[in-house]
Amino acid sequence: MDIHCMPLSATNAFSGLVLDYLQARPELRDFYGHLPTEAGFEAQIEAKKNFPASHRQVLYEVLCKQYEGIADAPMDNIEALREANTFTVTTGHQLCLMTGPAYFVYKIVSTIRLAERLQARYPQYRFVPIYWMATEDHDFAEINHFHLFGQRYEWQREATGAVGRLSTQGLAELLATLPDLPPEYAAPYLESQNLAEATRKLVHTLFKPWGLVCLDGDEAALKRLFAPMMWEDMHQHHANNAVNQSSEALQALGYKAQVYPRKVNFFYLEQGLRERIESQPDGSYQVLNTNLHWSADQLQSLIEQHPERFSPNVVMRPLYQEHILPNLGYIGGPGELAYWLQLKAMFAHYQTPFPILMPRNFATYINKTHSKRLQKLGLSPTALFGEWHQVKQHFLEKEAAVSLALDQEQGLLHQLFDQLVQKGKALDPSLEGWLRAEEQKAQKNLENIKKRFKKTEERKAETSLNQLQTLYDKLFPNGGLQERYDNFLNFCINNPDFLVMLMQQLDPYRMEMYLLQEPN
Repeated sequence: MDIHCMPLSATNAFSGLVLDYLQARPELRDFYGHLPTEAGFEAQIEAKKNFPASHRQVLYEVLCKQYEGIADAPMDNIEALREANTFTVTTGHQLCLMTGPAYFVYKIVSTIRLAERLQARYPQYRFVPIYWMATEDHDFAEINHFHLFGQRYEWQREATGAVGRLSTQGLAELLATLPDLPPEYAAPYLESQNLAEATRKLVHTLFKPWGLVCLDGDEAALKRLFAPMMWEDMHQHHANNAVNQSSEALQALGYKAQVYPRKVNFFYLEQGLRERIESQPDGSYQVLNTNLHWSADQLQSLIEQHPERFSPNVVMRPLYQEHILPNLGYIGGPGELAYWLQLKAMFAHYQTPFPILMPRNFATYINKTHSKRLQKLGLSPTALFGEWHQVKQHFLEKEAAVSLALDQEQGLLHQLFDQLVQKGKALDPSLEGWLRAEEQKAQKNLENIKKRFKKTEERKAETSLNQLQTLYDKLFPNGGLQERYDNFLNFCINNPDFLVMLMQQLDPYRMEMYLLQEPN
């Protein structure tokens, strides 16, 4: 496979905030801790060395419970988490059906590769890659489908509450409709009681050679460690204040906020229910869309007795993660990194080390068929990045016998009218307005000529343009990046070594777009 890379800025697919963070723009220095470099991780290890042994023991016991009955569980890494010299690097994602878009897999590969790189650099420590399972998320519509070989497959059922607790009812019928599905990818869903269990088994099936550990935060023992912060957030609203201040500071620099905190950043969680908690003017608390209502004392008591009934939202979940893990870095996509940059002040208030924020690897896979088409069209893969009208225009200009751009002619026309205006003003100053109007008409006629040239070239290149659009639609479904749409199975069913290739080729410190091209 041929591997090429291009700058993220050249893809036209990433926000200015993320690009500026990766370039260490000085104005952003207050919004993160250490940069994602080897030197940054060395400093982060020092910051995390005092992680409590009691938290490690609880984490170990929870993981032993969650991996019970799973063959070839990553017990070496799980047991290592009890040791003071062991640290984690973490990524997180929703429980997307059959892993959902391909970047689900890329995130985990990036995390494993980072753990390997750190292990080689700092052999005196142990580094464990973690996949944080977003089992408490309740947006079923985001995770109930995937796209395989150009077709959408959807798990159709009624669903409320945390998706991790959903039974796997109806999945056998859906999986039976998939073409060429390897049995090992179907078995986790057919042999599990709920989606959390199935996702853990599937991810374990994919990544067990590399010791990945999957962690489900929906556990009473873990949330008990977090209970004091739960109550403080609900009662004193520190996160709301800190994150709002950071958001305002980022907006003053020209960036958009990605998340919006609330006074209470928790949901109430029971089977089939995950609803937001709101503080009331009288000091009490209400669970929206329910009859649940508590005084402050009642809520504090309930948190102490049943912390598992409280689920952090997008603002507090990162703090929960870092509170219960000996974690050094979070590997995420551009949207995730953007909202993490709003959270550093909140972490400072809770005296919790802010993790290193590291972008996952980004990749576009080009199979043999698409490679042949690129070669036939005389294009490199980088020529396809951008909106369709831009790609089409650049292709036409490349193919045209004469330049379709009339910038030079437009400039000459403007110079000509400047000369005419000078002569006209010498005769009668009032002629300037008429001459400028005539210039606008002439420039408009020149634009019409340009359009006629373009249409003529499009007719000549009709066959090639159709081939180009077919290729573009395959590599950029709905005009977006392939990795955000196509399922991983699109690649690995036809190339069983695809995952191994990713492990060999992706470098977590190379923050560019990988172009993975099969030779034709």
